[in-house]
Amino acid sequence: MGARVKVACVGGGPASLYFSILMKCVDPSHEVTVYERNPAGSTYGWGVTYWDELIQNLIAADSDSARTIAEESVRWDAWVVHVHERMTVTVDHADDGYGIGRRRLLDILTERARALGVNVEFEREIAGEAEVADADLIVAGDGVNSVLRERHADHFGSQIAVGRNTYLWLGTTQVFKAFTFAYTETEHGWIWCYGYPYSGEHSTCVVECSPETWRGLGFHEANEADCLARLEKFFADILDGNPLIGRGQPDGDPHWLNFRTLTNRRWFRDNLVLMGDAAHTTHYSIGAGTALALGDAATLAKALHLGLPLPRALARYERECKSAIRGTQKAALYSARWYENLPRYIDHPPRDLITLIGQRHSPLMARIPPRLYCGLDHVTGRLAALLPRRRRR
Repeated sequence: MGARVKVACVGGGPASLYFSILMKCVDPSHEVTVYERNPAGSTYGWGVTYWDELIQNLIAADSDSARTIAEESVRWDAWVVHVHERMTVTVDHADDGYGIGRRRLLDILTERARALGVNVEFEREIAGEAEVADADLIVAGDGVNSVLRERHADHFGSQIAVGRNTYLWLGTTQVFKAFTFAYTETEHGWIWCYGYPYSGEHSTCVVECSPETWRGLGFHEANEADCLARLEKFFADILDGNPLIGRGQPDGDPHWLNFRTLTNRRWFRDNLVLMGDAAHTTHYSIGAGTALALGDAATLAKALHLGLPLPRALARYERECKSAIRGTQKAALYSARWYENLPRYIDHPPRDLITLIGQRHSPLMARIPPRLYCGLDHVTGRLAALLPRRRRR
C-alpha cells in the first residue's frame, strides 16, 4: 500500500479499535475512522478474559495501551473446581489469567485511539461499502453478525455451526478469587457455570446446560427474574449470597443462546477485509476470543506496512491468521464437545476430574475411556518428572 491510506473500520469492538491504534502508531499520517452503530458505553457483556501471553504481545505492539489494560485488569493464577455436595478442589500455580470489564477495555482503546488522531464515530451504522466508498481499505470488524460480510457471504464462504448446549452470559457481585468451574446436578441433568473476576466489584458468570436440562427446568418459558432466582439457588455455594445480574432486557427475556462457530473460506474481497468475530469465532469455554481479535489487528497492521500491493498484503494477512488460529480453533471445538458430553466425565474421582477438565482440549479425550486417559496422563506426568533428574546424573 501507499505511504498514506484512508481506512474505514466498521464496528467499534476491540479488533477495530486496536487495529486503528496500530495503524496510527506505525504512520500518524494514515486517516482512520472507526464507525460504531451503538452509543458510547452501551456495550453488552460483562468481563472478558485473556492470558499472560497476550499482555506480552500488547506491550511489544503498543506499550501505552498495554500498560493501562494491565493496570485495569484483575489477575489470578489458580482455578477452583466445585461439584455441589461432592468436592471443592483448588489448583494453585496455574497459568496466569486476567479479566477486565468489556466496557472498560473499549474505553481504554477508544481513548488511546482518539489520542493518536483516530476519528471514532458512535451511533453511526454502515450498511454497505458504498457509504465509505472513498476509503482505500474497509475493515469489517462488526462481529459475528457482520452486515458487510453477509452481503458477500457466497464469496467469503461463510459457514456457521450451531452448538448443542444452551448458555447464558451473566454478571455477579461475587468477586471470585480464581477462575471457577461449578457443577450442579438437578433432577433434569447437570447445569454448570464458569466464573472469573474482572474488577474489584464484579465477576463474569457464564451458565451452560444441555437442551434437555434447559427445557426440563422450564428455562424455555421463564422470564429473566425467575431464571436468575433459580440459578442463584443452583450455584448458592459459590455465590455466597451474592446475586446474579442479567442484561435487564425490556421484554424480560433472559437471552439464552446456542454458541455459533463461524468460519470463512476467504477473509477479503477487493478492499474489504474481515477481522475478529466477523472472520471467526471460538467457543467461550477456552477464553480466547479477545486475544484472537487483537491478534488479527496486529497481523493486519503489520501486513499492510510491508510495502506490498493491497491484494498481496490482505492475502498474507489471511494466510498468517488462519495458520495462527488453527490450533486454538481445534482446542475450542474439543472443549465445546467435552461439555456437550459432560455426563461422560463428571462422575470421576476428584484427581481424575481435575485432569479431564484441564485437558478437555485434547483430541484423544473423546476417543478413549476417561479412566484410561487419566491413567496414561498420570504415568506420563511421573515420567516427565523423572527426566530432569536423570539428565542431572
